[in-house]
Amino acid sequence: MDKITPKTSFGQWFSSINLKKFEDNVKTMKLDYYTKKLMTESFLKLLLYAQLEEVESLHELNARLFNNDLQKKVGLDSISVSQLSRRLSGLNPDIFQGLFLDLVSQIHAKTHYSQLHMPLKIIDSTTLPLNLTNHRWAEFRKTKAGVKVHLKLVFMEKGTSYPEQTVLTNAKEHDRSQLEVLVDDKECMYVFDRGYLDYERLDRMTDDGYFFLTRLRKNAFVRVVYNFKLPEDSTVLSDQMVLIGTSQNRAENYFRLLKVEDTKGNILQLITNRFDLSPEEVSEMYKSRWAIELFFKWMKQHVNIKKFYGHSESAVYNQVFIALIVFCLNVLIQLKTNSKRSLLQISRYLRAALWKPGYLWLRKIEGKGAS
Repeated sequence: MDKITPKTSFGQWFSSINLKKFEDNVKTMKLDYYTKKLMTESFLKLLLYAQLEEVESLHELNARLFNNDLQKKVGLDSISVSQLSRRLSGLNPDIFQGLFLDLVSQIHAKTHYSQLHMPLKIIDSTTLPLNLTNHRWAEFRKTKAGVKVHLKLVFMEKGTSYPEQTVLTNAKEHDRSQLEVLVDDKECMYVFDRGYLDYERLDRMTDDGYFFLTRLRKNAFVRVVYNFKLPEDSTVLSDQMVLIGTSQNRAENYFRLLKVEDTKGNILQLITNRFDLSPEEVSEMYKSRWAIELFFKWMKQHVNIKKFYGHSESAVYNQVFIALIVFCLNVLIQLKTNSKRSLLQISRYLRAALWKPGYLWLRKIEGKGAS
């Protein structure tokens, strides 16, 4: 098979993938044991190409193989739709999840993540709707089906963010059930919405040494223990030490409650176990939640998960992990080139120069080519 090389823009983009590690995992999992034609590496390249080009179906992907450049890069001149479908449904999603996590570790290294004093990690979820007729395994209401993407996003300085961990479940799975899976780092600050709120869990996180910031429900019972003095120019409405919950359902620890006003004039109650930050710092930290909303919006608009290629659980999960891999590859190119281009611009330029010499694409995203 003609290996992808950095000579093409696609090869340059793909070069962040550690193929040696990927192939070792393929062998360990025996994914190509009975495969004669569509090897896992070739399939990976096809799926990444399909995501970049926003290919809407396996039938369209089959037709795209008429392209000579694509044939050379994947080592195939044709493949049936049925073979593509069987491979997508039969492939263990762990292979793509492992690749995603390896790319995350590379991003950590590029962003000097380990040197950050207290990185922000945002936790949230989004539901991807599925057709109930074809996805009975994902039923969560009488007339609806879907999968839920539980995501942990690292929020860096200058607004850079990237996914660090994801858990895929049936859409009926409650957010709170995944919080303990996603919380595993005592050297960061977790920011999450009130859907994850549980007094017992907040106590446990505090006792175990984890830091968090979340919203308190409007009807929560609060007993004020102490009012902190606010700076004269503060935009925060109040800053208090409180106990939360009733005698039947309450938290044992003291927490900090701040009231702030959002852009629409609504009063938000923010609860945290950090007492060392200024009121403004806490307020700004919560505003960082917009990053995960933007990520989900980007994921749904610009990555091809609007229409899933297969009906099985593995097929759907594989496609979601491919979407996350595409995002990480774009982030790595942005970091390697110190590009000021947005990820969307980088992706658009890549599609325009897919089989052209890689240096042309790199010069463009570095800002050295014509604007």
